[in-house]
Amino acid sequence: MAETLDRATRRWCLLAAGACALPMGPLMPGWLAAVLGTIFALAWFSEKPWPAAWRLVLTLLVAGLVLSAFQFRIGRDTSCAGLVAMLLLKPFETHTRRDAQSLLGFSLFAPFAAFLQDQGPVTLALALPAVALSLVAWSQLAQSGPRRPSAPLLPELRRAGVALALALPVTMAGFWLFPRLATPLWGLPENSVSRMGLGDRMTPNEWLDALVDDTPALRARFIGRTPPRTQMYWRGPVLVHFDGEAWTRDIGAADAPTPVVRAVGPSLRYEVEFEASERRDLVMLDLPLGAPEGAALNGEMTAVRPAPINSLLRYQGESSPAARYDSPLGRWERRAALSLPPGRDPRTIALARSWAAQDPDPAVLTRRFLAWLKQDFKYTISAPPVGINATDDFLFNTRLGFCQHFSSAYAVFMRAAGVPTRVVTGYVGGHYNKYGAYWLLKQKDAHAWDEIWLDGKGWVRVDPTAAIAPDNILDTLDDLQARQRAGVAGPADALLGPVFDSGDFLRRQWNSLVLGFDALRQQHLLKPIGIDQAEAWQLVAAFGVGSALALGLTLWVLLRQHRDRSHPVLRAWRRLTRRLGRSGWPKRRDEPPLAYARRVASGFAEVADELLSVSQRYSDWRYAAHSLTDEQQAELVHRLRGFRIPNRSRS
Repeated sequence: MAETLDRATRRWCLLAAGACALPMGPLMPGWLAAVLGTIFALAWFSEKPWPAAWRLVLTLLVAGLVLSAFQFRIGRDTSCAGLVAMLLLKPFETHTRRDAQSLLGFSLFAPFAAFLQDQGPVTLALALPAVALSLVAWSQLAQSGPRRPSAPLLPELRRAGVALALALPVTMAGFWLFPRLATPLWGLPENSVSRMGLGDRMTPNEWLDALVDDTPALRARFIGRTPPRTQMYWRGPVLVHFDGEAWTRDIGAADAPTPVVRAVGPSLRYEVEFEASERRDLVMLDLPLGAPEGAALNGEMTAVRPAPINSLLRYQGESSPAARYDSPLGRWERRAALSLPPGRDPRTIALARSWAAQDPDPAVLTRRFLAWLKQDFKYTISAPPVGINATDDFLFNTRLGFCQHFSSAYAVFMRAAGVPTRVVTGYVGGHYNKYGAYWLLKQKDAHAWDEIWLDGKGWVRVDPTAAIAPDNILDTLDDLQARQRAGVAGPADALLGPVFDSGDFLRRQWNSLVLGFDALRQQHLLKPIGIDQAEAWQLVAAFGVGSALALGLTLWVLLRQHRDRSHPVLRAWRRLTRRLGRSGWPKRRDEPPLAYARRVASGFAEVADELLSVSQRYSDWRYAAHSLTDEQQAELVHRLRGFRIPNRSRS
């Protein structure tokens, strides 16, 4: 029969399991984390096993909640949340020693699952105590029994902390010195849906998710001159095809040649820390003059990498906001930039053709259209739904929308007027962090604008949203909502702003020190010792030396933990007996000190008096309770350690 757990040991095991699940909490929807926490609290107070039928119903219910939280998409995030859910259901059947062992072994997978999604300092700070509590729980489980009480808490915590500290030197040596591959053998599994606010498709419903996403998208630091905030358009995917409902990318743009671009005026140089997006697109300041290392500019001037970006990526770029195209517009590109779905938006098309008949100049058409928007339209994130003729409904009925509505309507109108037009997605504006002197752009800073083709200039940016609400395209959603409610931002911004800025600065430092440490930076790690770019064998040698030093430090700590902590006089006597034993006079376990000294002295007449004297003083201190001052103890220790048998007298 399986041994039943006592209450204290079971609580320790459940506490370790809950701590291991905690790093996944911030990475799940808030309501799902709250539900799973409530279920775990219920299991904590369940002293008896639930019936199998009840556990089955609860398992099916939790599985349905997890799937619904991730829109029934099977991917990495859904699987990790499912693992945590099963972990928090396991305590309902954890009442025996075997169940507890399974629970603790299963618990260690939860922090690993959290690191698949986030490698930040918060996740690490939650994972380390979880591992320590797991070690304590394993120790409690090993020492507990029917007649053995649980071990004291503080010594167990101390031992767990020492175990983690002993693993730290070897871990650091492996992280910094173990040779890294330029490209990993495998990457993190992709989600079924990209975490990035940008994509290959743009529709209002999909963009609403991005407009409320507060997670960082990128951090940018300008090298030299910083442009005005109104010029900070970070270019991403370009959408050309329109089916009446959604804008999508041109799949042939990847094979199209990169247009020739000529910089006008001084260029801007910058460094970007790009968060993992699980896409291949990079964002660069409009208009890029070249692609970063490891990427290439496609025919639409979007920087693309050959593999998805599954980890933090740092790159440098150079752009010219006033750059011009020197390449002509190809016949197929012009045809794609003028195409419209047949039978859609008849009122918009009729109006555009009427205005074009009066004056076909694209600049005149643009000014007239933007003036109309500024006079009769309003910017709001609570735009009403539109029908099958989406552009007609927006321009002539609702007249309420955000950047997707305005950019799409302008593109349809200009195409109907005979002007090649395309939609560009990316990020705009950003928040300046004064602590780190960089710009932070979040997913909710995603934006859409247009480009029209002008002969002699090439593609020229037009932002219809700026005509309606020039401040809205640069403000975050929180600022916009506050302004819509009260006209001004709340006083909490002034109080919490520095806290958020300092927290994001610390996260950026963590990214730079840990997440941004790649193979290229590792090759320059040995520069202080004269190796500008380390080769693989040099990194292997450095790793060997570092590992040897780390293991030596660990061994030294372990030996210090097991060193003789007896009184100095007693340690000196033991050293003397070991030294005499190596000379051929071992001490028997049952032999008193004075008898042993007399036996040894009989063989060494010239040092017999000294040996008998120190042995007598040691015996009196040890067994006759003769007290010695500190000076006398030090003198006796010195004599015991200094006693030597002459070489000519040794056996």
